Amino acid sequence: MKKSTSWGKVAGWYNELLEEGEDTYQEKVIKPNLLRVLSPKPGEEILDAGCGQGYFSRILGSFGVKVVGLDAGVELVKIAKQMAGKNETYLVGNAEKMSQLANARFDAVICVLALQNMKNLQAALGEMARVLKPGGRAVFVLNHPVFRIPTASSWGFDESKKTQYRRIDSYMSEITQAVDMTQGIKDPSRKKFTYSFHHPLQVYFKAFYKHNLAVTRLEEWNSHKVSDKGPRKAAEDRARKETPLFMCLELKKN
Repeated sequence: MKKSTSWGKVAGWYNELLEEGEDTYQEKVIKPNLLRVLSPKPGEEILDAGCGQGYFSRILGSFGVKVVGLDAGVELVKIAKQMAGKNETYLVGNAEKMSQLANARFDAVICVLALQNMKNLQAALGEMARVLKPGGRAVFVLNHPVFRIPTASSWGFDESKKTQYRRIDSYMSEITQAVDMTQGIKDPSRKKFTYSFHHPLQVYFKAFYKHNLAVTRLEEWNSHKVSDKGPRKAAEDRARKETPLFMCLELKKN
C-alpha cells in the first residue's frame, strides 16, 4: 500500500481546528514567533511549502507579502483558494519536486509543521534551496525532534519526587510513523492516516549543509497552556516550561 503523507483527506477537520480554535498552538505559539523571526515586509515574495489550507499564507498576505502556497492535498488547496486574499496564490504540488516554480524566485521560504511529513527530506530541502534567491532565508518550524518522537517519547511522573518528566525511548533511529487522524472512529474502513518521519538533528543539519543552507538561528518554543487545579498542576506546568514543543530554524542560502 502506498503511504500518503497528504493531509487532504482530513482537510475539513483540520481547517475547523485552526480557524475556529482561539487557543491552538498555531495561534498562540507559532504565529507570533514566526512573525517575529520572519519579519515579513511588503513586496517580498514568500513560498509557503506545505501550506495546508493557507492559515499562515493568509497571515503573511495581510502584511503585503506576495505569497505562493503549495501543498499536495487537493482538498486543502481548494479551501485555501476559497479563503484567499489578494496577495495569495495557491498551487497543488509536492514540495519534493516543485518544477512549476522557477529557480531563485523567492525572498524566503517557510515550512511550518510540514517538513516532518515529507518522505524525501533531501529532495524537499533541495527544491526549497533551488527556488530561494541567493541570500534568501528559509524558516522551518518542527515538532521538536528531540522531545516529540512518534511512538518513542511520552510523559512520565515520578511520585517520589513529584516531578513530571519526558521519557525518550529512541532518538538516533529514523522512524516512519502512521498517524491516526480518526482516533474516535473504530470502523477500520473509515480510518484515515497520514505519515510522519522522525530524523535526529544531525540528519537535518547534514542535509542543510548539503544544500548550501546555513543555520543562522535556532529557537525552542514551549507550550502556552497551564493545567487545571490538582495535585500535579505545579509539576505539569513546570514540565511544560522546561520541555519545548517546537523547534524553529532560520537558514540562509549561501
